[in-house]
Amino acid sequence: MENVRGLLSASLRHRPINQRGKDYPALELDEMNGAALKVVLAEMKELGYNVVYNLLEAADYGVPQNRSRVVFIGSRDGEAATFPLAKYSKDGKILPKWRTLKDALTDFVDIQPEFIAYSENRLKFLRLLAAGQNWKNLPEELQREAMGGAYNSGGGKVGFYRRLSWDKPSPTITTSPQQKATDMCHPVELRPLTVRESAKIQTFPDDWIFHGSISSKYKQIGNAVPVLLAKELGEYLINLMQGHQPQGKEVTEQLSLFSLYSNPVYLYVIQQLIEVHSQNYCM
Repeated sequence: MENVRGLLSASLRHRPINQRGKDYPALELDEMNGAALKVVLAEMKELGYNVVYNLLEAADYGVPQNRSRVVFIGSRDGEAATFPLAKYSKDGKILPKWRTLKDALTDFVDIQPEFIAYSENRLKFLRLLAAGQNWKNLPEELQREAMGGAYNSGGGKVGFYRRLSWDKPSPTITTSPQQKATDMCHPVELRPLTVRESAKIQTFPDDWIFHGSISSKYKQIGNAVPVLLAKELGEYLINLMQGHQPQGKEVTEQLSLFSLYSNPVYLYVIQQLIEVHSQNYCM
């Protein structure tokens, strides 16, 4: 699942922010964070699936990119599935260190580079930045001009005017690498990552063909599950289904978001919500 925070925290019914707080009734169960996902899990349980879920980092499986995704595995044989063990690590102390952007692109030649060029206004500021830097590394007198209205907005804003670092995994590949808030500027060249470079970081084979416009190709790549991560999960599940017992990590602690799931009163209410929402869906 992508948009990890948004999907895991989605409620079934939204109460406006101005109607919350000590002067208003407490949130009902279907208004709470994670209610939508809890209904899905309860429905899967009703269908006989033993569902486990875990947050996986693509870089742990050889993808030269930081991309965290929640993965769900459902089993109907009574056994709770496990997840494949990591093959790489951030610190490199026990396992090999995460693969970097340099590992992915150093020997790669993009014969027909496709990318959406930056405007001259963006280039004015990107020219002043080195690999691994962003808008915060601009001279102070230029930061407000570069950021415009976003200067006073909250958050770290680390993606603005971001030049990628050679020595780290790439940030998450998006569907539009030239967007201001999620800039994916090449470490040394004045352009965003090309279509093929983005595909390389997503671990697509070099001969994989993408069709459509440049924007469409970026979307196909950015919306994909990294190939190496999908391959690792697929091969692991095949081994499980064939009766082999590959070494894996058990899910010993579910995400704290679902701590109420074991409450019998809560489960009864969830069941009522399933019935109500199923009726609404059928209508």
